[in-house]
Amino acid sequence: MADILHRVGIESPAAEVYTALTTVEGLTGWWTTDTQGEGDGLGGVLCFRFEAGGFDMKVTELRPAERVRWEVIDGPEEWIGTHVDWNLARSGDRTVVLFKHEGWREPVAFMHHCSTKWATYLMSLKSLAETGKGAPHPHDVKIDDWD
Repeated sequence: MADILHRVGIESPAAEVYTALTTVEGLTGWWTTDTQGEGDGLGGVLCFRFEAGGFDMKVTELRPAERVRWEVIDGPEEWIGTHVDWNLARSGDRTVVLFKHEGWREPVAFMHHCSTKWATYLMSLKSLAETGKGAPHPHDVKIDDWD
């Protein structure tokens, strides 16, 4: 198994970052403007859509201002059954986000592409929390095709 790991410090309270991870309004502000579903209750399903397709995530853990965990239940074959985990902790005047997209069967080219995209979206989350404006899809930083 392989995992995507990132860490980012955000100068915003953990409660605000948590809201950006658990509400459709927050998620559309940093990840993709085409987001639907329920992210603020266990068992809720969030549907994220992009030009090339999308992902459905089931909410499997919520600890306000501390942790959010999703299980991928639909999307590209490589993603199904993986987990997206967000751990939030205060460090001085910032919230540290430890991000993990875990459970990839193997580190295929698509995983490398997704790692780069996750990094750009984490910076979008940071921008949203700090300035009120993120760069969600389709306004995100574009990278080369992963093929």
